[in-house]
Amino acid sequence: MSVLATRDLIIDVPGRADGTPLNITIEPGQVWGVLGPNGAGKTTLLHTLAGLHAPRSGSVQLNGSVIGQLRRRQVAQCLGLVFQERQDGFPATVLETALIGRHPYLSPWQMEGADDYARAEAALERLDVAHLHDRLVSTLSGGERQRVAIATVLTQAPDVWLADEPTNHLDLHHQSAVMALIAEQANQGQAVIMCLHDLNLAARWCDHVLLLYPNGEACWGSRDSMLVPSALEDLYRQKLAVVEVDGAPVFVPIKG
Repeated sequence: MSVLATRDLIIDVPGRADGTPLNITIEPGQVWGVLGPNGAGKTTLLHTLAGLHAPRSGSVQLNGSVIGQLRRRQVAQCLGLVFQERQDGFPATVLETALIGRHPYLSPWQMEGADDYARAEAALERLDVAHLHDRLVSTLSGGERQRVAIATVLTQAPDVWLADEPTNHLDLHHQSAVMALIAEQANQGQAVIMCLHDLNLAARWCDHVLLLYPNGEACWGSRDSMLVPSALEDLYRQKLAVVEVDGAPVFVPIKG
């Protein structure tokens, strides 16, 4: 059974034609990569899937219910979102920020309990930021803040992860660690949909791929059917060479 699905979905990108209606079924354990050039609507799609951006037409269904008809508390218990960029609305420590992930499960005015703290601290440890737990998030580097954001969703423990450029600002070591964490979540039965700019991350870690074109056209399918040079060169208007490393294709831009 699908955990997230779109029915004739057209995302609302101002000034753009409707394009291809999206009819996608995302099942537990799947890892979807959303690829496309700047301005193709990747972030808009992710926010639409989260119920934060109204579609132009069609619908998003979460566990069989139209997401716009669900209470935000219900949505937040099932779906977590890693934003590409974030603003600090008020001063908060790293631990306080991670604990936000437990808010969907608390009743009004209820304080976090020992289990909530344990989940948050374990998530911070997993993302290698536990030593920063008393620091204000506003004092952190971009990579540290990104790992805190991912730790917050890990603390939330949703059935669906929506991640907008989850490796943004991360060095190579932490890129690999975050992608391994995301794969681990999928292996445990969570569904993952993430926007990526790195074709090679998609080739290594995703099992399904959605290609979004700037004109609103789209195609999707298994990773191996989508990550082929002819489709990707058309998508990015860039010639590519392909080599195999450790059993996975590696795409390299070339002159041409």
